[in-house]
Amino acid sequence: MECLYIKGLSSLYIHCSSEYTYELSDTSFGCSECGNEFTLEEIEAAGKFIVLDSLGNELETGDDLVIVQDLPVKGMPKPIKQGTKVKNIRINPEGKNEHFIDSKIPGFGAISLKGSVVKKA
Repeated sequence: MECLYIKGLSSLYIHCSSEYTYELSDTSFGCSECGNEFTLEEIEAAGKFIVLDSLGNELETGDDLVIVQDLPVKGMPKPIKQGTKVKNIRINPEGKNEHFIDSKIPGFGAISLKGSVVKKA
């Protein structure tokens, strides 16, 4: 068994791989080393890569998003404005620095985004 916790709002990470886990009830478990408690659903979700938006909603490939804050982009004269719509995203588990969302923004081009700067449309 592995202990789980949510890091930030962008994805699910494995916290420890303790052999000292124990059953709290039929569907929940605990770890005596780190003190975390988790459910059977969280264990199953650990194998699946999850990206969350700024409101905590799970994002999937093909979703449409809205930018929630102005995003300055190095080398561009103007930032990407809050409220800009992004259509048909792709989730990329190999993104760098938590930029797991690959997208194309009209008038700007291809860009990778963090889940913390978008919300589901």
